[in-house]
Amino acid sequence: MNKLILILFLTNVNTSCNQNETDKQLLSEKKIIQTENTKIATMDTATFGAGCFWCVEAQFQMLEGVHSVSSGFSGGTIKNPAYREVCNGTTGHAEVCQITYDSSKISFDELLAAFWQSHDPTQLNRQGNDIGTQYRSVIYYHNEEQKRLAEKYKKDLNESGAFQKPIVTEISPIGPFYKAEDYHQNYFNQNGSESYCQFVIQPKVEKFKKVFNDKLKH
Repeated sequence: MNKLILILFLTNVNTSCNQNETDKQLLSEKKIIQTENTKIATMDTATFGAGCFWCVEAQFQMLEGVHSVSSGFSGGTIKNPAYREVCNGTTGHAEVCQITYDSSKISFDELLAAFWQSHDPTQLNRQGNDIGTQYRSVIYYHNEEQKRLAEKYKKDLNESGAFQKPIVTEISPIGPFYKAEDYHQNYFNQNGSESYCQFVIQPKVEKFKKVFNDKLKH
């Protein structure tokens, strides 16, 4: 702060053109550094499981402030699991999406709202016809504040009667995250004509758009 005051003082009192240019450059560099630091500081991570990760990815990719979405696996006991291993339901892993987001543009609270809307959190170990523990509803929190917010939101929703049945969403600390094979990434955008995309993912995407219209990327 003292350095910035000194620079501003020199800019105001020095009549030398060369000195003024030097001071302006210093101020400009400082602003750039502050801007870069702010961008780094506001990036955060959330990890959600809400059924098939193709569906979750397609929905969260649309939100303003979401930088990237990676489909993968977490919560199990097998290291570096393959998709086929997770599908047999014996690895303990859930299909999840790890979301990198700019918290200056979208909050964890807003991501939670999108999470609850993106699937049916009252279904235990399934979403529609996708059945098995790998499709469980789960929030893997990255810090105590995420844990607090997730538990509070779940409690408030249950007490409000927002759903006809109790929410069964698991809330657990994040463990190792294993990114799924490349062909699972950006799946809906690259395979939108496939039947699963047309009949399962597309309706969820359209519903999501209507609910979060003011939060979508433009």
